[in-house]
Amino acid sequence: MRLVAALTAVATTAALAVAASPAAVADAPAPRHVCVAGVPETDPLAPGPVDICLTVFRPAAAAHGRVPVLLHSHGWGGSRETAPESVQRYLDAGFGVVSIDQRGFGESGGKAHVGDPAFEGEDVIRVIDYVASLDWVRKTGPSDPVLGAVGGSYGGGYQFAGAFAEIAKTGRTRFDALAPQITWSSLNESLAPREVVRTTWVTALYAIAPGAHTSTLHAGYAEGLLTGHWPATMDEFFHDNGPAHHAAAGRRLDIPVLLHQGINDNLFPLDQAIDNFDMALTDRARARSMLVGYNGGHVLPSALPAGYAVSGDTCSARLGGSGYDELELRFLAENLQGAPRTLTGYGRYHLMTAEGGCVSVDFVKPTTTAELPDILTTAAVGLPQAIKIADGPLTLAGSPSLNALVTTLGLDSRAFFALSVGTSPLDARVIQNNVLPHREESLNLGTRRTIELPAVAAAVPAGSSLFLTVTPISDMFVLHGSRTPSAMVLRDVTVRLPVVG
Repeated sequence: MRLVAALTAVATTAALAVAASPAAVADAPAPRHVCVAGVPETDPLAPGPVDICLTVFRPAAAAHGRVPVLLHSHGWGGSRETAPESVQRYLDAGFGVVSIDQRGFGESGGKAHVGDPAFEGEDVIRVIDYVASLDWVRKTGPSDPVLGAVGGSYGGGYQFAGAFAEIAKTGRTRFDALAPQITWSSLNESLAPREVVRTTWVTALYAIAPGAHTSTLHAGYAEGLLTGHWPATMDEFFHDNGPAHHAAAGRRLDIPVLLHQGINDNLFPLDQAIDNFDMALTDRARARSMLVGYNGGHVLPSALPAGYAVSGDTCSARLGGSGYDELELRFLAENLQGAPRTLTGYGRYHLMTAEGGCVSVDFVKPTTTAELPDILTTAAVGLPQAIKIADGPLTLAGSPSLNALVTTLGLDSRAFFALSVGTSPLDARVIQNNVLPHREESLNLGTRRTIELPAVAAAVPAGSSLFLTVTPISDMFVLHGSRTPSAMVLRDVTVRLPVVG
């Protein structure tokens, strides 16, 4: 129960809880609660018509002229905001706010299809149509409101679902700017990277909102528990539900996007935001966007292997003045209200280091290659080991990878990889807590493989060293290690590092 309570809190980390002055609340009209017709539900658990319910907050500024609107929605298992105090900072800044119960949650009907463009994406389009009908909303055309979006986790996913659903239908989106936090690019790669299930998170997310699940998700979860595999039905269910699908189909967002991602987030890690920044935006949009990584988000304790990260958001503080709230408001003001363009950092990655600093870079691809000795790790059972790569001082910011000739001596062998820092192999700890799996489904007598490592930002000090951690087990993937005891051998090993400077 404590885990579920903690996850519920995580799901609402992007909820907008800012104290409002009594005068500001009194000046604004009372919120209006309405429902619009959503896409009819096809799931046998809840077939038929679906209402998508909203709360509309009209700011006091609308009394003096038309204003832009921000859509807002909740995290997984949550519900929309209904009290002005919760969105007051946006109202005070002159934005209207429309907070949405996504299907399957709050007062909205249906079942959660988890960002499916045919369901949640179409629902968002219908919400935008409703916003365009409001006479106090600024518009660039008869049905085209000046529109932004905010929210985190599941409340970031709806932003991409709606924007890309419009692009797929009409070639453009009516959103003018997005500000998604701690959200995904690919749900399959987030929930089951390399088809190895993040057991701890998948189990917790399933437990948070059992009543919202479709029959497909119920059956897939049960199959995964019984078999230890990521079912084909789950791969198909989640396939279309994120920017990765649309980018693969050649669709791009041509609007400014402020991506705010937890680097030590062990559900939607930094890799997901990098994929969105690199592949889901046009070159023009990327030049008007920024990616800000911080140490936080969906963070569950990760003890095996042990990791480290100083909590905080130093890059937002450096870019925005007082932190992310101010950075977000300034970004929205510049891109929706025409405020003077005073923010710096557009077109770049701003990544908080595990030690608490901030590194701003123009690219996150590897720049340096190091050779390592042969590596032997057990599979299914055993302890982590750390192999030295280089001595500090050394700064990293981006996406490392490993290349090796891999041999496995068992069926469905799995091992987990990460970069770590310490003074020796005995005290090396994983940078920002994340590991990624490598899986060999069958007996392999020697095949060249490239293994993706978690994206990181770290300043390795003098006197410490950078290591590669290899482990047969990880508590984020509990029960989803190798299916049979075996061994994995890596020969002719090189690691590619995103070294800064």
